[in-house]
Amino acid sequence: MSERDGQLLKIRPEVTKAKVEASTLSLESFQNSTLRPIAKFQNELILSIFGNYIIRYKNVFYKLGTEEKLNYIENTVKKDSKFKNLIRGVFMGHFTIDEYKFYHENSSEINKRIINLTKERLQTQPQYFEKQSA
Repeated sequence: MSERDGQLLKIRPEVTKAKVEASTLSLESFQNSTLRPIAKFQNELILSIFGNYIIRYKNVFYKLGTEEKLNYIENTVKKDSKFKNLIRGVFMGHFTIDEYKFYHENSSEINKRIINLTKERLQTQPQYFEKQSA
């Protein structure tokens, strides 16, 4: 293992709810052992990126009701290709070499998981964005 890989693994937080057992499928195992810890570690950056996205699009988000805000988040994360690519980069920059190789072989499925994790994180922390508008 390279020094970079060791350092990356050392800074990742533990996600106790993300179980990885011998019977866990490889993609689910990757999600729980790699993607979830990276999402937790990068949480503030992900929130900040979306906060800047809101500002770039004229603060429309703040005029929406609760349900509409959740839909806005989902549409942004799933349909805005520039946003999706930026988020993927946030995750990929924290992959070890072996994780990147696995990602490369399974990129389509892993990209879906990255987007879904990001959507969940943004939708479960709306209070972060309310502070931004105050």
